[in-house]
Amino acid sequence: MSYTSLNFILFVCLVAVVYFLFPKKQHQWTVLLAASYVFYLIASYRLALFLLLTTVTTYSAAIRIEDIALAGKAELKEHKKDWDKETKKAYKEQLKSGKKKVMLAALILNLGILAFLKYYNFFAGSLNDLLGAWKLSFSVPTLRLLLPLGISFYTFQSVGYVVDVYWDKTPAERNLGKFALFVSFFPQIVQGPISFYDQLAHQLYEPHSFDFTRCKHGLELILWGFFKKLVIADRAVIAINAVVADYAGFGGTTLTFTVLLYALQLYTDFSGGIDISRGVAQILGIDMVKNFNRPYFATSINDYWRRWHITLGAWMKEYVFYPLALSKKFIEVSKKLKATKFGQTEFGAHVSKVLPTSFASLVVFFLVGVWHGANWKYVAFGLWNGGIIMLSTLLEPKFDELTEKLKLNAKSLGFRVFQMLRTFLVVLVGYVFDVAPDLTQSMHTFALALTDQNLSVGAAEIASLGLGKLDYLLLMVCTGFLFVISVIQERNSHTTIRQMLDEQHFAVRYIFLLTGILALLVFGIYGPGFDPTAFVYMQF
Repeated sequence: MSYTSLNFILFVCLVAVVYFLFPKKQHQWTVLLAASYVFYLIASYRLALFLLLTTVTTYSAAIRIEDIALAGKAELKEHKKDWDKETKKAYKEQLKSGKKKVMLAALILNLGILAFLKYYNFFAGSLNDLLGAWKLSFSVPTLRLLLPLGISFYTFQSVGYVVDVYWDKTPAERNLGKFALFVSFFPQIVQGPISFYDQLAHQLYEPHSFDFTRCKHGLELILWGFFKKLVIADRAVIAINAVVADYAGFGGTTLTFTVLLYALQLYTDFSGGIDISRGVAQILGIDMVKNFNRPYFATSINDYWRRWHITLGAWMKEYVFYPLALSKKFIEVSKKLKATKFGQTEFGAHVSKVLPTSFASLVVFFLVGVWHGANWKYVAFGLWNGGIIMLSTLLEPKFDELTEKLKLNAKSLGFRVFQMLRTFLVVLVGYVFDVAPDLTQSMHTFALALTDQNLSVGAAEIASLGLGKLDYLLLMVCTGFLFVISVIQERNSHTTIRQMLDEQHFAVRYIFLLTGILALLVFGIYGPGFDPTAFVYMQF
């Protein structure tokens, strides 16, 4: 059931009616649980057991961790007077070890399932290539594996919850049904956002009454998501798919244009889907976390990743970056480097200080690359982003010195525009790994982009990609419209376009919304004979 289908719209309407008319408000959450499992079974009934397995194992692990902690506190309280300091310390270490074993078991099981289903064939194929290069007859068998819908999203959300319980940041949920709803909430299970338990869970369980303003804002957000997806993304992807189908047959100009078009398509596809998800949740009285913050206005690659797929970045920062950067081994390396002659210099002191965080960033983005897909090009994508962030962190004083020597005003509008363009270029380089079929073709694309720019040939090739002049003109107009909206939001970050619209005269609001609906109906890619394009991030 696609988010852009009529069936999904009718499904949401039915769920909202039943949800708000449900007689027992304290059990209103059960409507969402039933709706979430109906939605998942319709979309992926053959693989729903994986969702159930993750739900049950993480639920049980969290309760076991909390039970160990509670029993330990009771035992410590009972022996408060007759145990000495060393005995108490040893007992606490024993408790921590017990909790850690349970947490690790849950993580290994669930992340192991994700890794096996998503990466087994990739590693088997890579190993077979290596064995073939060594001229060995032995080969590793590949398997016909299917990837459950939203497995990365619900797995990350679930194991994050288990770690939070282990860290004593959140209490374990004792109601299996409520926890199952947190894992499976249907607006977010397809492509996120990835929510933290303490941010989302209480909203799912609390009763909600119908609120006209929330409903209106939710519908406006859904309309905006539909516009970005059906008018822009699904139009742009026609040309992109035509290039990917015969990637080696196009020149550097066309491939460069395709990467630029992909930047537009990816953003409108992913952010459009998230807007639909958040809009549906808002109608139901639930505020899901923001996942985008105008990423193409970023002034550094680090800033870009703080604005793009915010919840994945927040998850990685909480559960990978901080544990690595603050680990004893990383801190020891930092101290040893600082004690050297190099570490005694001003630049060396800076490198010593930021080395743990910069290396942790590289590890994080390696994992982000692997998360994006089972292909060496995604590994390169992660290392490219992580390497740039690592180098920019380590060399920050040198960049500052260069800016001073060139007498550049780092606070001027011109310098900020330069930073945005520079960052966008770095982002585009990363997108090449996404667009190209494999790592070899990615490298070939870089070569062609530098050596094979021919506007006349490129124009002829671009005209043959399945889009007419009016389609390209519409994409240009929509890009300009997105840019204007983004500038308004960037300058008024304290409010939303929907809130600004509320302040306008009724006639202005009516004309604006009616224009949006008509634009969607007239220019949207949909209808009989059209196979709607799946959201890009559904594959993750």
